[in-house]
Order: sequence, then C-alpha cells, then structure tokens
Amino acid sequence: QVQLQESGGGMVQPGGSLRLSCAASGSIFSINAMGWYRQAPGKQRELVATQTSGGSTNYADSVKGRFSISRDNAKNTVFLEMNTLKPEDTAVYYCYARLQLIFVRNPGEYWGQGTQVTVSS
Repeated sequence: QVQLQESGGGMVQPGGSLRLSCAASGSIFSINAMGWYRQAPGKQRELVATQTSGGSTNYADSVKGRFSISRDNAKNTVFLEMNTLKPEDTAVYYCYARLQLIFVRNPGEYWGQGTQVTVSS
C-alpha cells in the first residue's frame, strides 16, 4: 500500500557530498514525519534526521552542521543533503515515514529498502 523509493546513494571520498532522495507513494492520506536512519555493519539502526509536516527537524549530534534535511510536501518527498562526509558516515541509509493511510484510523511507520553510502578514499 505504501512505497518509499530511495535514490542517491553511492561512494564518495572523505570531505565529499551526496544527496539522498525518498519519495512516498500509495494510498496516503497524510504524512506526519519523514526522515532518515542509518545502519552501519555490526551496529544498530540509528536516527540521522527527521522532519515533521510542520517543519520541525531533529538531527543526530554526529551529523549536525554537516547534514541538512528538507521536504517537498506536495510531492511526499524528503531529501538529505550530506556534506563533509566522513568514513564513519558509511552505512545503509533508510528512508522513514510516519503516515496515515486512506481509510485507516491510526498512522503507521514505514521504511524504504535502504541505499548504501560509502565514504572512502
């Protein structure tokens, strides 16, 4: 019923930049929040950044000042601009959405399939 389609991952050298995009589609009534989580090998999935429909943002301390999240509410799309990338940013990045489906009372949480980001020289 809902698809989160990510794009923009890849390999970049330390200090470089990447931009991730994620578009939500399906029987969506409203989106409360969208954002990004990541999971590095051997580690738990962690928050990177989220943004509510009202524009409030939340960033992991490790990415503050380097990453920027933004949304196109009309297109149900979220972006993550990643600058000054470090090797420790290497992970699979997952798109996240908390949204309400048409004819469904309560909102649910949905995840994309993940996109690999590798920072290496």
